[in-house]
Amino acid sequence: MDPFSELVRSAKIPIGRWGKTFFDFLTTHFEWLFDSIAGGLTFFLQGLINVVLWFPPVVVVVAAAALAYLLQRSWKIALFVAVGLLFIINQGLWKETVETLVLVVAAAAASMAIGVPVGIWAAHKARVWSWLNPILDLMQTMPTFVYLIPVLILFGLGIAPGLIVTVIFAAPAPIRLTYLGITSVPTPMIEAGEAFGATKRQLLWKVELPAALPTIMAGLTQCIMLCLSMVVIAALIGANGLGKPVVRALNTVNIPQGLEAGLAIVVLAIILDRMSRVRVGAGR
Repeated sequence: MDPFSELVRSAKIPIGRWGKTFFDFLTTHFEWLFDSIAGGLTFFLQGLINVVLWFPPVVVVVAAAALAYLLQRSWKIALFVAVGLLFIINQGLWKETVETLVLVVAAAAASMAIGVPVGIWAAHKARVWSWLNPILDLMQTMPTFVYLIPVLILFGLGIAPGLIVTVIFAAPAPIRLTYLGITSVPTPMIEAGEAFGATKRQLLWKVELPAALPTIMAGLTQCIMLCLSMVVIAALIGANGLGKPVVRALNTVNIPQGLEAGLAIVVLAIILDRMSRVRVGAGR
């Protein structure tokens, strides 16, 4: 290495040491808070999982197929949902699928609850968007596994840190698409509302949100897919579900187990994608 590079390396910025000091401070002074959050989320999520598992799998399959038909108004989609879930049961992965499904639905709901209001706020405040945009860029370009480290340190192992890291990973999508939807509302439509004396609240609820609904629902679909991909990776920090047999198969080079779990994930992803796309169509 040349002398200049050696000089640059010798003046290394101790980012790693600063980070360790920061997380040591958090775990020392706020461990009770993080433990309480993890405990509450674990109780809630595990309760939902137990409720779904209490029903016979066939009942859940019929209910899911009926919901798919009500949303899509297509017997083909309903049949695919039923066949796909029966395939998962056939592969002996029902419990893992329910754990993954509960985690995905909870993470997607939390991400939308955060993303939609923040996106609306940013769409109405140019300064907020100017600060938020680079943060979202950073979050979306950050390697997935990097999210696991701080969450693992603060919240430990289990389903709760899996939910938290999934929400962090998926939230930028609904924020961006909500911002895009609100800012893409035609100006004449806004001016017509103002001409009829609509307040800002009325403009939001009766003009902007209905016009932006297809884009926001597209954000929901993307959010669900991101949640599903992250839930699998979150198995590395103790989140149960379909990610666990994938990780186990990877560690033991168990091709049959990995193939079965991988196909179950694909089937679940297609089911969620088809069912969530219904709402996009309904908003048009």
